[in-house]
Amino acid sequence: MKIYVAGHRGLVGSSIVRAIESEGTHTWVGRTRQELNLFDRAAVFQYVQYEKPDAVVIAAARVGGIAANNDFPVEFLTENLQIEMSLLDACHAADIPRVLFLGSSCIYPRLAPQPIKEEYLLTGELEPTNEAYALSKIAGIKLVQGYRKQYGRDWISAMPTNLYGIGDNFNPETSHVLPAMIRRFHEATNQQLSGVVLWGSGTPRREFLHVDDLALACLHLLEVYHDSMPINVGCGQDVTIKELAETVARVVGFKGNMKWDSAKPDGTPRKLLDTTRINSLGWNPRIMLEDGISSTFDWYLQQKSIGSQLRY
Repeated sequence: MKIYVAGHRGLVGSSIVRAIESEGTHTWVGRTRQELNLFDRAAVFQYVQYEKPDAVVIAAARVGGIAANNDFPVEFLTENLQIEMSLLDACHAADIPRVLFLGSSCIYPRLAPQPIKEEYLLTGELEPTNEAYALSKIAGIKLVQGYRKQYGRDWISAMPTNLYGIGDNFNPETSHVLPAMIRRFHEATNQQLSGVVLWGSGTPRREFLHVDDLALACLHLLEVYHDSMPINVGCGQDVTIKELAETVARVVGFKGNMKWDSAKPDGTPRKLLDTTRINSLGWNPRIMLEDGISSTFDWYLQQKSIGSQLRY
């Protein structure tokens, strides 16, 4: 199967490419941002028609942490809508048999019952700090379902939990919580600081999945999943943000104090996905959280040692 991985240089897309190359049962194609502007609808149509892949994985998106989502709602909504619509419409025009649209666990209501089942979508209010991004992802899910209903497309959507791993974004202005902690603790250690200040109260609970586990889940879903219901992809376990910080500090070697700035937003109180559906299909995560943080930290150090400017 030839798979077009949209966003193949990002955290998720690059991991899917590694999985494809490692397994050797599929091939992949892709274009960089400089080679194909996903905001250029005509160019996207032309490219998909030219490649005629057997499947498309939509891993391209504008993403970021709480601060970025809260500060740039217009960009998070409009840019993601443009990417989704251009790719999905192009896939329909080119008669692509399989599409996997990747959403996000933030699509679920802020106060959804835990663990979160797929059926809870649109049953309550969203978390305000990332509402724009969540709405764009919900629109993508509904467009996939619309193509299934109206045109009989065998297209699917998957909802990953919080992701981390090789290729992550460590920029302090736009990164998610885990890579932000890795960088902050590492720099504090190098500078011999006595402590660091972290956002929020440390009490919210979050689930973290290594991106390499997600990549294998994506390939598995393309082969076995054919339902209109978006399917959760997670590890089934969560930790408090304080527990996460303690684990990251241990891996990085930071021995200073942690101070919590409760004036900063916490976001959703808890977000743990119910993974019963995907587990029943034969997929389970393999990478434990501390092991995954350790390998991510090693990769971060390697990038710094070679002077990489990749999203720092």
